[in-house]
Amino acid sequence: MLIRSFPAGAFGTNCYAVAPGPRQECVVVDPGMDAVEPLAGMLADDGLKPVAVVLTHGHLDHTFSVLPVCDGYDIPAYLHPADSGMLSDPARWHGPQLAPLITGVRLPDPADVKPLDDGAVLSLAGVELTVRHAPGHTRGSVVFSFDLGRNFDGAPGLLAGDVLFAGSVGRVDLPGGSWEDMLRSLQDVVLPLEDETVVLPGHGPATTIGRERATNPYLAQAASAPKGRGL
Repeated sequence: MLIRSFPAGAFGTNCYAVAPGPRQECVVVDPGMDAVEPLAGMLADDGLKPVAVVLTHGHLDHTFSVLPVCDGYDIPAYLHPADSGMLSDPARWHGPQLAPLITGVRLPDPADVKPLDDGAVLSLAGVELTVRHAPGHTRGSVVFSFDLGRNFDGAPGLLAGDVLFAGSVGRVDLPGGSWEDMLRSLQDVVLPLEDETVVLPGHGPATTIGRERATNPYLAQAASAPKGRGL
């Protein structure tokens, strides 16, 4: 499996391209702010042809460039329905510090936005992505599980968006966020994963489930909390 990425925009959002190998079709993940030109360069370096954009959630720093990317390559976008309103009205879903900077900003949705359903398997560009709904950071946050292939000794991969980071988890204090939902997502979606799973987060460096299980205080709290209850 070929995985390429770069940090997009002021928030350093990790934008990924996932493909079976060079000079093949690929899936683009989370094209955020100022992502169009660096994405085009990254794709050209490996001769990749995008066939779809998949979004881990609807926040602006992960979706800002989805329209020009989808229009430019004539491809669909995939987003969980619970976050669908966030594309066109981003200010409503951000906190008081950022909202004044983007008040009045309206971003048209791509022409073809397909829904992501929990448990669905997307077969795109020779890559199979299993969708798991993991609310908490937003109501429609998802993670994508997939097989990393021989280059990673057959380890599973997880495109984690803003659900799980190295040493932390996504913030839950923005509109649509919920610690109770995040706790359930960590318990039901993240903790059951194999330790060898390589986590490709929405921000910051890659990690593994085993490393986070051993060192991430939020996973430790989730592991020790009764299921279905907040902390």
